[in-house]
Amino acid sequence: MRKLFSNPRTAQILLTVGVLEFFGPILRDIGETHLLNPTWVGHARFHLMWLLVFMALSGVANLVLIWRWGDVRSMYVAWAWQACNVLGFWGAAALVGQYDGLVIDPDFHLTILGLNENVLVFILLAFLSLLSFVAVRGVERG
Repeated sequence: MRKLFSNPRTAQILLTVGVLEFFGPILRDIGETHLLNPTWVGHARFHLMWLLVFMALSGVANLVLIWRWGDVRSMYVAWAWQACNVLGFWGAAALVGQYDGLVIDPDFHLTILGLNENVLVFILLAFLSLLSFVAVRGVERG
């Protein structure tokens, strides 16, 4: 197991799976539930588009860090960037009462294994983030 987590390729693959977190919302949020929702004010849609473009560029930048540069320092930066996104979700969920938001939209979100799809995905992403950190740390330690 130690050998597996000291292999740079293992760290790169785990981080690459984590990059999917930047592209998932793009596929999910472009539509009438979010970006094209006629009940949203135009400025809210502008902010969402800004966020989606930022997420796409973040995903591409992460892939460059992971595969083009691929050194330990670059992998740590990619990991930290991904961790910020995961923690951003949990921060937004924790503060939902402060801005009258909802984590779950029962009209559009699925329930999987008794959990809302967003919550399940971000639990898995948090676990993946920890695993990726262990892998990058293993590469660093050799």
